[in-house]
Amino acid sequence: MKSFKLLLFFLFAFSGISSAQMVVPSHWSHTVKDLGKGDFDIVITVTLDPGWHVFSKDYVGISVATSLTLEKNKDFVEVGKLREAGNLIVKEVDLGGEKETEKYYENKAVFSQKIKLLKKDVLVKGGLDYMTCKEVCLPPTTYDFELKLHSDAVVEKVEATVVDSSKTKTDTSKVDAAINKTSTEKSDSSLVKSFESKNDAATDSIWKIFLLGFGSGLLALIQPCVFPIIPLTVSFFTKRSKDKAKGRINAMVYAASILIIFVVFGFLVSLIFGSDALNSWSSSWLFNLVFFVLLFVFSLSFLGVFEITLPSSWINKTESFADRGGFVGIFFMAFSLVLISFSCTVPIIGNLLPLITKGDAIRPLVGLGAFGLALAIPFGFFAWFPGFLQSLPKSGGWMNTVKVTLGFVELALCLIYLSKVDLAYHWQILSRDIFLVLWITIFGVLGLYLIGKIRLSHDGDIQHISVGRLLMAILSFSVTLYLLPGIFGAPLKPISGYLPPQATQDFDLSRLLIEGVSNSTSHSSKPKKYGDIFHMPHGIDGYFDYEEGIQAAKESGKPVMLDFTGWACVNCRKMEAAVWSDANVLKRLKEDYVLISMFVDDKTMLPEDKQYVSAFSGNKIKTLGNWYSDIQASKYNTNTQPFYVLMDSDGKLLNETRSFNEDIDAYVKWLDKALEEYKRRTVSK
Repeated sequence: MKSFKLLLFFLFAFSGISSAQMVVPSHWSHTVKDLGKGDFDIVITVTLDPGWHVFSKDYVGISVATSLTLEKNKDFVEVGKLREAGNLIVKEVDLGGEKETEKYYENKAVFSQKIKLLKKDVLVKGGLDYMTCKEVCLPPTTYDFELKLHSDAVVEKVEATVVDSSKTKTDTSKVDAAINKTSTEKSDSSLVKSFESKNDAATDSIWKIFLLGFGSGLLALIQPCVFPIIPLTVSFFTKRSKDKAKGRINAMVYAASILIIFVVFGFLVSLIFGSDALNSWSSSWLFNLVFFVLLFVFSLSFLGVFEITLPSSWINKTESFADRGGFVGIFFMAFSLVLISFSCTVPIIGNLLPLITKGDAIRPLVGLGAFGLALAIPFGFFAWFPGFLQSLPKSGGWMNTVKVTLGFVELALCLIYLSKVDLAYHWQILSRDIFLVLWITIFGVLGLYLIGKIRLSHDGDIQHISVGRLLMAILSFSVTLYLLPGIFGAPLKPISGYLPPQATQDFDLSRLLIEGVSNSTSHSSKPKKYGDIFHMPHGIDGYFDYEEGIQAAKESGKPVMLDFTGWACVNCRKMEAAVWSDANVLKRLKEDYVLISMFVDDKTMLPEDKQYVSAFSGNKIKTLGNWYSDIQASKYNTNTQPFYVLMDSDGKLLNETRSFNEDIDAYVKWLDKALEEYKRRTVSK
């Protein structure tokens, strides 16, 4: 069991290949209880992802206590104060030498408020203010609700004094002051508002997750470990059974068992890890390195170097249960299929997991359930319509071709994970041009393999090329030709988020094209701090040290743009390639602003005298990435990248903050509005 848990841990701890996104670790719902005689209880329940907590209504400190506000309404009155229930945790913490007693709930908490109706039909509107915290705290948020209540027991002529519900809300002035004390400059919190990503993986519909899982299941279905089993299994049930009806039922139970196994599989992913854990690993060097190795091993397995198999004792034990007969035996037959096909399915599941673990915990359940459904459908379908078995293509070399093709694709994908670690630690193994050369070579060799110019040791003789193989070869060569201009600096916008930053490229002809954008307004000709390990895209003369950038802004009399970014942030690269490259945007970034790019996942160690314990999170700040992440969390209460802030050199915001959004016109207007505000403030001084 221990080895099985370890296997699950490494299999499911897959780092995401999308941008770091704002997590949503709390899930709220509300109900209302009719207590009779016009009394109602409003009950609000929260379930929390592992490690996250919300504060008690009685908490007093730098964070925000949970509080309820009901809109003023003469038709009802609040009875008593807000109540709460759950496993209350009381803990004393040290905040930079000052002690604070925290009171909070983990896993689940329930808040309730009793009210009395003064009319038979009343509309109640309200909101519960709360803050969720883990290692950092997310911005204070409100859970809004609306209730239509009715009670025949109400005597509407009763006079009553309406309680001012605003008195029940926690006074947060002390909280705001304490938060501001943790930053060197104060921010106008009214402007700290992000534009949410339209392409954010966390906002993907459940249908998209379902289709991703189902498509992956179809790929697994045509693998040599699975496809030949379909007619054998269907024939087994139809011939072994006394009649056709019994055979169909047994085959359907077999198909349903496959589905159940993968649904349970998805449930275990959500239960063991939770949605936040898999999200938070996306910038972890350890897991990116581990899964580079795993994907590389999977690709070698698909290419025929070796075969990944589970211990034979596991399979033998499962098959012994299958011999018992009945529905239980059929279930273990299905489980045997899952184990036997492990070598073909686990690499596909491994690639599926990063795509289905962004967001709430239902997504792994849907994604892996859809994967199991795709595997299960053929067994049920052909049991009901055995005549169609004759139309199935015969097992043969085409399945090996599919497997080898997936091996090449996985070989290309594993480089994405190695690149994240390489960038964070500045190993300088994979610059953008080297990365592209490797991809061009991989897809070029795949194309040659598909047209029969290259053969592997386990391939048979090729008498002719099928239409399917020819189409895959055309696709592979098309990808190769598309990537070629990237070696000379072409932005390759559709895939820019998965490539190393363009500034890491040694030979870039595109730099000649942007010389037309004036760079005569350079802030400083002196070498930039950390300029040897960081590079601005598109020839922008920016900074990578927060303090140095602020000083440059004061000297040049220009506003500041803070760019909270990350090496593992796909959407950051997309913004740089698709938005910053626009002539109107680039001109403003070069001429009107002092740009400070701060990589929150960088591992460069800070000097000893610069290391400190964060007053916001309580963590030791040791690296450049730690420092920048602490600035973002403590000053702007957010942990999402990309995240853009426009401010003056005193730290006062000039416009709303902005996140991932590829609307170029809106980005230009956003920059211009802040510049106008900066000029207005400068003139007023």
